[in-house]
Amino acid sequence: MRILAFDSTARAASVAVLEDDRLLGQYNIDNGFTHSELLLPMAENLLKSLGLDISEIGLFAAAVGPGSFTGVRIGAALVKGLAFGRDIPCVEVSSVEALAENLSGLDGYIVPCIDARRGQVYTAIFKSDGKSATRITKDDAISISALAEMLKEYEGEDIYLVGDGYEVASRGLRAAGIDLKETPPLLINENAYSIAQVALEKYKSGEFVKDTEIAPIYLRMPQAERERLERLGETK
Repeated sequence: MRILAFDSTARAASVAVLEDDRLLGQYNIDNGFTHSELLLPMAENLLKSLGLDISEIGLFAAAVGPGSFTGVRIGAALVKGLAFGRDIPCVEVSSVEALAENLSGLDGYIVPCIDARRGQVYTAIFKSDGKSATRITKDDAISISALAEMLKEYEGEDIYLVGDGYEVASRGLRAAGIDLKETPPLLINENAYSIAQVALEKYKSGEFVKDTEIAPIYLRMPQAERERLERLGETK
């Protein structure tokens, strides 16, 4: 089965095509939040390079959040459009879980950090045995200081960060006394290959939906709504 996977939830845009668990090709671009212009042409170019047509795809997968509100919507909407009317299963993947998959070959605690601005990250904690990552906590949007308090429980263990919030989270956590291992730079950013790997396992477990059922995961209100409520609070 061929899988077409997308990740547009953070800074980089990524598209991958797998045949079962074998990566056929991947296309990543990290030049800012222009995913609405990039993602579909990236998919079209990748499929063309592989000599494939969209009709030869048997499973669609997308990171549905948490992450950039615009990016989350773009990825979910694109898969909805590509899968529409094709009766092809779709898998919704947590962007945080996919980031943990990036580092599943390392032994230790894996902490995905997607920059949520204002000193916060979208995160969760996973434990890897060097073969696969097991979730310990649920996806959440929390402050870096709160994350530091959580990680104090794992003092003395190998802790790895991953995600586009790597730099800001690393600075904050180290300042709070958390000892971190260095993550290989090539594994830090999100990528659609990990989305596809997680999606394949979910599909095997029966965790897939119709194109009409794909829904973004936000975890918190959009910035515009938060600012509106703040302004209302100031005028009271």
